[in-house]
Amino acid sequence: MRLTTTLLLLPAVLTLAQDQKPLGFFGMDFEPYFEQAKAYLPAALLSPVTTGASTIAAKNVVPLTNDNWKSILTPSPSATTASGPDKWMILISGGNKTCFGKCGDVERAWNESAAIFAADPTAPHLGYIDCESQTILCSTWLTGPAAVYYVLLPVPAADQSKPATTIYTVTLNTTTVTAKEIVEIHTKKTYEQAPTYEGLFHPFDGTFAKLGINVAVGYVLWGFGLLPSWTFMILISFVSRSIMNRRIGRQDATMAQGRPLGGAPAANQ
Repeated sequence: MRLTTTLLLLPAVLTLAQDQKPLGFFGMDFEPYFEQAKAYLPAALLSPVTTGASTIAAKNVVPLTNDNWKSILTPSPSATTASGPDKWMILISGGNKTCFGKCGDVERAWNESAAIFAADPTAPHLGYIDCESQTILCSTWLTGPAAVYYVLLPVPAADQSKPATTIYTVTLNTTTVTAKEIVEIHTKKTYEQAPTYEGLFHPFDGTFAKLGINVAVGYVLWGFGLLPSWTFMILISFVSRSIMNRRIGRQDATMAQGRPLGGAPAANQ
């Protein structure tokens, strides 16, 4: 069992190590040794998506849905105010419709990073939202691929008051993203350079969430998303015609009374 786990982790570790330059200590470069080690591995094993990394990611990454996200994204019972907020890294991904088929590299890099995080005792909790199948949830959060949300879930104080939940939104480049880049969101705190989520749609502290209507708003937005684009064009045309007809009707009525548009009496009166 230990040997199997080691083999599953090895491709991800080699991938991360390959990106570390200069590598080694005491001035020694160990990159050639990693290349030799990779040469002894089967070709299938070097594909973390199809073997090790995807398997580890499936065990360590929690899929978030419209039904479970509120119960899952809560501070762990063992968390205390002294230990600080619970940390979550959530990948926002999608498929052909929501990500235009460009999230394949993102998910491969995410799986590799999940394998690396599996060996890190300080790693955050990992979550995953697929906007292709969870369109209502993505509408509720007003989000879309490809991004990583770094969430700091605060622990309630002794008086049960709950501090604000901070969410950093890290946008991912779908063509150049690497496992190293995703891992460094946590290890090097690169998330601190990203903007924080604010506004009405904040999943925890937004106005809609505080009123308890954020999910209902998500359904409404999801419903609008199902309407074809020409529906809005017809609606806009109908509204604009109604406004113009009202204005023209008022002008005709004013002229019929022999009064100028300003409302003053006519000059011959």
